[in-house]
Amino acid sequence: QVQVVESGGGLAQAGESLRLSCTASGLTFGSYAMGWFRQAPGKERERVSCISWSGKSTYYEDSAKGRFTISRDNAKNTLYLQMNSLKPEDTAMYYCAAARSYLHPISSRQVNYWGQGTQVTVSS
Repeated sequence: QVQVVESGGGLAQAGESLRLSCTASGLTFGSYAMGWFRQAPGKERERVSCISWSGKSTYYEDSAKGRFTISRDNAKNTLYLQMNSLKPEDTAMYYCAAARSYLHPISSRQVNYWGQGTQVTVSS
């Protein structure tokens, strides 16, 4: 049984940092491209950042470039998203995604498994 579990969300003030973690079990983590997506109230889910199975290739949406850093530790089956200089517009539910795909970056269409999400709220 595959489980994808996010943690690390919470409340932050603008300019502060948060680090999200995602632990996956029941799958061969190193064989999956991974990504972070987010969904704000009333908006569609959008991609934030992706990382290839090896960790050698990363991708960031313009909204995340220069502020967020994605990384993974295949030995720990864990994905991370370091979020710095947070803005109120970063407020959303953040989802971890696993895709058995060699495409990079992955889109939601390639995702095989989703986590339940972790809420990030940034106040001004």
